[in-house]
Amino acid sequence: MHESIPFGNWEKRWHPLRREWVVYAAHRNSRPWNFEKKESTSTAQEYDPNCYLCPGNKRISGKKNTDYADVFIFENDHPVVGLNSPAIPEEFQSLHDDLYKRSQAGGIAKVVCYDPRHNVTLNDISVDKVANVFRALRGEMNFFNKHETIKSVLIFENKGEIVGVSNPHPHCQIYAVDFTINVVQKELAAVAEYQKGKGTNIFSDIIAAEKKDDVRIIAENKGAIAFIPFFARFAYETYVFPKKRHATLITMTDKELYDLAEVFQTVTKKFDANFQSSFPYIMAFAQAPVDGNDHPDYHMHLIICPPLRQPGLMKYLAGPETGADTFMADTMPEEKAAELRRINL
Repeated sequence: MHESIPFGNWEKRWHPLRREWVVYAAHRNSRPWNFEKKESTSTAQEYDPNCYLCPGNKRISGKKNTDYADVFIFENDHPVVGLNSPAIPEEFQSLHDDLYKRSQAGGIAKVVCYDPRHNVTLNDISVDKVANVFRALRGEMNFFNKHETIKSVLIFENKGEIVGVSNPHPHCQIYAVDFTINVVQKELAAVAEYQKGKGTNIFSDIIAAEKKDDVRIIAENKGAIAFIPFFARFAYETYVFPKKRHATLITMTDKELYDLAEVFQTVTKKFDANFQSSFPYIMAFAQAPVDGNDHPDYHMHLIICPPLRQPGLMKYLAGPETGADTFMADTMPEEKAAELRRINL
């Protein structure tokens, strides 16, 4: 344990998985803010007759949802990618001597409803039910792993109006695509480079470093651990790892999924308690490609990126993030972790 680790409020830190700098300038929190602070509120009922995700309701496609009582999964009626997306004629696939390229937007997009009730979140259901959602996602990964077209799968949840969710009914989405997702590609490159230089696994070393510092860990049980990493980009950005290394959800046992669900829910309950509200976030499952290779050095994990950096105050991806692809944070990971570590559920 490093109780006397020095950290200030103005520095940059190396993100070892994305191999880029993150700049921290927490002293800027006192600067004036003249715009309205945004809050996440909900007055939804248990059943909404106008919701296209509630049981028994018709979706805009005309298809009717089943009267589901548990997890309900269907192919998105408005997919970002699809196996039936338009084919690109060969003469239009390459332009300007292969400088520009285009291809079919191939893949499968699905919606995963967690619960039939319109007004709950993953925080409002039991850990068993959260684990059941994770088991359903594992089943989807088994399907995609055997699919000849799919090479990489993104499972993500946008929670809260503030992050642009189109429907408040508790759900996540799956984008299964015919190429390797960019972030995973970056992480695989970081894994290989680190292994070559250090001779150890970068994910194992990150987890070991967080346990040694012991100031940013916010939840842990026998099978999983969660922390705001040393290199967090968002104020409350949290990584949740199963302690045993798995490339994807596919090889995780029911007990490991339960432990992962329990730690995940502890984190999100702490978010809610800290802000006394249903705390919005973007959550993604980071998994190795399903491209026929084993990827034994990859360690699947959840990344939770809440957009709020202070109560009601959003972290916008502004000039540095959008214009320079460089995160500049107004808070220190240790300070935000300390807030959550103080909360006893």
